Amino acid sequence: MQIAQQIQDILTTEFTPTKLDIIDDSSKHAGHSGADPRGESHFSVLIVSDKFVGESRVNRQRLVYGALDQLLKDRVHALALKTMTPAEYATATAT
Repeated sequence: MQIAQQIQDILTTEFTPTKLDIIDDSSKHAGHSGADPRGESHFSVLIVSDKFVGESRVNRQRLVYGALDQLLKDRVHALALKTMTPAEYATATAT
């Protein structure tokens, strides 16, 4: 199973997100320290979930890192996170 799919499965199970975007940024890091020659080592994630209501930005990231702990130890070198509540996302995307 691809790493991005594993991230999606774990975050969907743990957070029941209303929005989840996972972008594989690995190609931007080819040849750099920590880049896995197999790819799928660097990701950017936007996750919107009710589970973040009342949580600080730091604690939200800790929750996500905790859920992805094994992947971060074994396979993922870098993970850029944007964690939002549905209300924050609605405000950020309002036109």
